[in-house]
Amino acid sequence: MLASFTRSQVTSLAATLADFGVLIFLVEVLGIWYVLATAFGALAGAVTSFLAGRHWSFEAASGALRGQALRYSLVSGLSLLLNTSGVYLFTDLVGLPYVASKALIAFLVGVFFNFPLHRHFVFR
Repeated sequence: MLASFTRSQVTSLAATLADFGVLIFLVEVLGIWYVLATAFGALAGAVTSFLAGRHWSFEAASGALRGQALRYSLVSGLSLLLNTSGVYLFTDLVGLPYVASKALIAFLVGVFFNFPLHRHFVFR
């Protein structure tokens, strides 16, 4: 469990770098609305997370790809909803900068939603 959690956190860091990189690039360079950019960043992070989770974090490459991809898509879609709405709420209603909102929400969703569902549902 500890090894899986540790590898999962390294994978999450890589996925987060992809997520934040896309988010910040889209907002700051291309001028895209931060909520829409959050969704695209989450997609980039999701692809990174799925591939690394399947092949390294949870060592589940021998599992059925289609089943894992379907379960991952479900969890990822719910995670996208939590991340996007959380960033919106903390930015527009609480007044945090969008990057701070994203960091807070990404941490909460990652530890308390993504990891347990990836370990016990997606890559079981």
